[in-house]
Amino acid sequence: MKRPTALTLTAALFAGACGTDQADQPADEMPEMTAAEHAQMLAGGTQGEVDTTGALVRQTVHLTEEQERALGVVYTTARTETLTRTIRTVGEVKAPEPNLANVTPKIEGFVERLYVASSGESVRRGQPVLALYSPQLVAAQEELLTARRLADRVDSTSREAWRSAQAMLEAARRRLAYWDITAEQIAAIEESGEVTKTLTLVAPVTGIVLEKLVVEGQQVTPGMLLYRMADLSSVWVEGDVFEQDIQFVRVGAQAHIEVAAYPGEHLMGQVSFVYPTIDQPSRTNRVRLTAQNPGLRLKPGMFATIYLDVTVGTDVLTVPMDAVVVTGERNVVFVHDTSGTLGPREVVLGARAADRVVILSGLAEGEEIVAAANFLVDAESRLGSTAGDMPGTQHGALEPAEERNSRPPIGEHQHD
Repeated sequence: MKRPTALTLTAALFAGACGTDQADQPADEMPEMTAAEHAQMLAGGTQGEVDTTGALVRQTVHLTEEQERALGVVYTTARTETLTRTIRTVGEVKAPEPNLANVTPKIEGFVERLYVASSGESVRRGQPVLALYSPQLVAAQEELLTARRLADRVDSTSREAWRSAQAMLEAARRRLAYWDITAEQIAAIEESGEVTKTLTLVAPVTGIVLEKLVVEGQQVTPGMLLYRMADLSSVWVEGDVFEQDIQFVRVGAQAHIEVAAYPGEHLMGQVSFVYPTIDQPSRTNRVRLTAQNPGLRLKPGMFATIYLDVTVGTDVLTVPMDAVVVTGERNVVFVHDTSGTLGPREVVLGARAADRVVILSGLAEGEEIVAAANFLVDAESRLGSTAGDMPGTQHGALEPAEERNSRPPIGEHQHD
């Protein structure tokens, strides 16, 4: 007995499945298939046309009402609408950079007393935070008092002398002001006429002390970070949006924010900035929201879920995504014409929202297309046969059970 080749077995099985007369021929007498015919067979049909590359070409299909019901074919209409969708991402609450402030000395000295002794304390703008002793501050106070006394003694009738004394007084005031000594402290020194051992540094903003990096008695130098503070009356919420969705995010758009600390509550924010660069490993673009924070409920470091309601398109042509057969190289829909014929139509897809997709070209408003079972229709279109030759109608679900059961097994058609 001659052992059949793999190609002969494949041809025999396919011939048996299609119920053709070729199944009754001996395997040794089966005609050799061409490369194009073999490509057709592997694609699932023997009657479809092939192009120069050997790929099957879809053809029109005609179905009866019974076949449509059996296959579950459903039709829908391409319609024009305003398409919206919700972009969901996760983010983190952050202190706004413009609302951050540091307390740093501009002069060398020693911390005599801390008025704000721990991180997390609330402070008001202008509130004392520490008392600083510095020999330079003492010398500057003495210069101020000397200039004050000289300005008081100079006769205003001597215009040049008076101007010179006033200039010296203003210079002494400016020197202290440049070292972050407040105008109130300078006025108190002039009024009392006495030099004080220490002068006070105050909070530059109203907010929360994020970091405290100083202790009493510590020597400090110019530029040393002593406190970091932040105004948290508003916060930033930053999240990453996928590259394909960034086209829909606009500055000024409203967004919903949810945090685990307040389940069920929807806080509102607004897109204030879209970063100009893409993160290459994740293919995402960072987006910043600004949200008001009454009661300081949103705290830096919290994770948040961001919901952006965006408009994909206004008056755009859309169809259900399930109606499109995506092959990887092209996108096809099956158009149902007035004669009942289903014809393949290549379309160009746009943005997707939920279960619908924008059609950029290839389809017109009001055209009826297959919305369900389109993969079965696509398989029949690739076969290129008529409705009566459908595998499902002759040898599949549409065939009566008694006929299907009476047909001999495929193996009985093979011959040694």
